[in-house]
Amino acid sequence: MKKRLFLIGLLSSMALLGGCSSDEEAKTELPPPTHTVSADVPGWTVNNSPTELDWYIHFSWFTTPWGEDMVSQKITEETGVDINFIVPAGNEAEKLNTMIAGDTLPDILTLGWWEGQIPEIIDAGMVYALDELAEMYDPYFFEVADDAREGWYTHTDGHLYQYPNSSYSPADYEKYDNISANPTFLVRKDMYEALGSPDMSTPEGFLDALTRAKEMFPEVNGQPLIPFGTHEFTSAGNMSLDLFLQNFLAIPFEKDGKLYDRTTDPDYIEWLKTINQAWRDGLIANDVFIDARSQMEEKQAQGRYFAMLYQRTDFAAQQQILYANDPDTVYVAIDGPKNSAGDDHTLPGVGIQGWTVTLISKNCEDPERAIQLLTYFMSEHGQKRIKLGIEGETYDNIDGKYVTKPEVTELKMSDRVGYDRKYGADDTFWMMQDLPMQLQWTEPTQPPLAQMEEWGYPYTIFASQYDGLTPPIGSDEETIALKISTLWGETLPELIRAETEAEFDQIFADFVAEREELGFAQLVEFQQSKVDSNKAKLGIE
Repeated sequence: MKKRLFLIGLLSSMALLGGCSSDEEAKTELPPPTHTVSADVPGWTVNNSPTELDWYIHFSWFTTPWGEDMVSQKITEETGVDINFIVPAGNEAEKLNTMIAGDTLPDILTLGWWEGQIPEIIDAGMVYALDELAEMYDPYFFEVADDAREGWYTHTDGHLYQYPNSSYSPADYEKYDNISANPTFLVRKDMYEALGSPDMSTPEGFLDALTRAKEMFPEVNGQPLIPFGTHEFTSAGNMSLDLFLQNFLAIPFEKDGKLYDRTTDPDYIEWLKTINQAWRDGLIANDVFIDARSQMEEKQAQGRYFAMLYQRTDFAAQQQILYANDPDTVYVAIDGPKNSAGDDHTLPGVGIQGWTVTLISKNCEDPERAIQLLTYFMSEHGQKRIKLGIEGETYDNIDGKYVTKPEVTELKMSDRVGYDRKYGADDTFWMMQDLPMQLQWTEPTQPPLAQMEEWGYPYTIFASQYDGLTPPIGSDEETIALKISTLWGETLPELIRAETEAEFDQIFADFVAEREELGFAQLVEFQQSKVDSNKAKLGIE
């Protein structure tokens, strides 16, 4: 309640200082609540007549409908809200930009926190301030909202327009020792053990293991072995070979308080040359440069890669297929590329920014129910529902411990899509998942996913101060950033496929020179200011 009263005072002061135009006031005028509101009573418990909300999910791969499974049916029963998910059929950016241009944003939106359209739609007044909706319709929102997340996402005007999922604060990293980063260096277990479990953390060991794997296992079920795999190449590069590789090499983000140019770090360049050598030795297939995620997933499920620098959660379904067919063919995480000093990896885990953010559009015809639905999801009751499901149906309470029913676990491990459609728990509906809160109910991860997760515990760090450095849309810095990312997207494949080391050196030198001409120094100056601001928000010196 102190937080709520502070926000009231802040908003009142802002109104006295600046005020709004009459047009803006009319546009944002909200109808009175339909029920008595209280900071002590969640709105959904007193306002649950049937209604429907359209919810846009900015990920084309999300295909789970609402209302078929036990959990979503139960949520609709409790809140009265039926959800119609809207998911792009193709290019996500085109879909979102079209809705913005046509002012047709649906009731609720869930986007990656990094999307440049977010500040655009906030500044254009296309989404509601969540704090204003909460004040009007459901002040219980402030009881379940996290202070650190609110502070991070509070806009420059003092309002909160977006709320994250999967968000961890610095305090969470101090409290829990079982937070694992997503990037992993993976090898196929049976092949790796057949090679004698070699050290692949050095360039020499990496190349030797790939070479011997190709010689010993030239084919997998009649298909050529792919010695080394990564995420897909995009117009901006390849996350496995830029961001992930730099983190595995423990390349610092800054030195002496100033952002460090990680791309020109000698250890990073040495490992890019190692990848280039792997290409010249025939250890990187052409597939790696052209495959989309769906094609990679098919090959992963077939066990055709020997080693991968990949995100473990993106690989979970394929890992379970391999495990069901033959447990020895699964992938295991091992120490991957290290710097010349052999330092431990420094792998940023999910930070305060989380994964996605959710906003409520001003096109929403029922903002009262929309904010109450968000409050439901953010509460412990809602989190228990989307994580555990329904007591007696998906889990039992045994002596104060929440234990998932065996048949539910079995389906989840053998057929995740079937599990989502039947039960809908375990964050099938992840849009508002609160992972730190869920740790109190989370059962130990089961094989074959446990090893990949536990491997990352000692290497995971908090690094949110270096997130959110994307310049505003329309700014000079945004233009510079886009040009540089496009340049890198063109350069990286050329580096990997260079015919000689001398050609590699020339390509890299040309990249650095052109990057400078594009305004790299100006971009770094902007990013430095953002890092300094982020540190202030987080209380980091």
